[in-house]
Amino acid sequence: MLLEPSLYSINSILILDSEGKRILAKYYDSSFPSVKLQLEFESKLFKKTSKTNGAEITLLDGATCVYRNVGDLYFYVVGDANENEVSYVINLPFCKLLLVSALQCLYDSVSQALKRSVEKKTLMDNLDLIFLIVDELCHNGILLESDATALVSRVGARTDDIPLGEQTVAQVILALLCQYPRLADQSVYHKFVVDVPLSAISSVTTFA
Repeated sequence: MLLEPSLYSINSILILDSEGKRILAKYYDSSFPSVKLQLEFESKLFKKTSKTNGAEITLLDGATCVYRNVGDLYFYVVGDANENEVSYVINLPFCKLLLVSALQCLYDSVSQALKRSVEKKTLMDNLDLIFLIVDELCHNGILLESDATALVSRVGARTDDIPLGEQTVAQVILALLCQYPRLADQSVYHKFVVDVPLSAISSVTTFA
């Protein structure tokens, strides 16, 4: 089900491992303009949320964060706290819809794509697929989809056109940048992970 864009705003989508290390991070605004600031925020967020299980909601540094812990993975969707304060007062379920619907669709889509094997190793082996899921879920901070089955179907149609060799190269590059973001500055990270189609990544062999 496609959602009304004007109702939904997301600052970032994160997936961390059981040690709080970044696996995937997509930022849609300038709240954390450098990799260093992003990693600091992710570290604080993990420390605050790693003691709980299941799905929760919390506030951190002026942001509303909804998250879910499954095994050795932590899924986060982050939005602006100020945008949601009225919703908290008027209708808590409506407030949760802003971010929780994105979190639920993210997790369900990943689970379907990984055939219910939601763990770090399987996710890392299919990291290019997970990035496609996030791209189909959210564009420039706008939540586009809440139906995981429809989302996974569209992602499957996109990956059918990508040769296996290019998928493998994409996995290596994405894993490297996500696990060691300090190896590349923000512009390089954005260029190769966010904007370039997977079909173009196969030609990239080195980073300046």
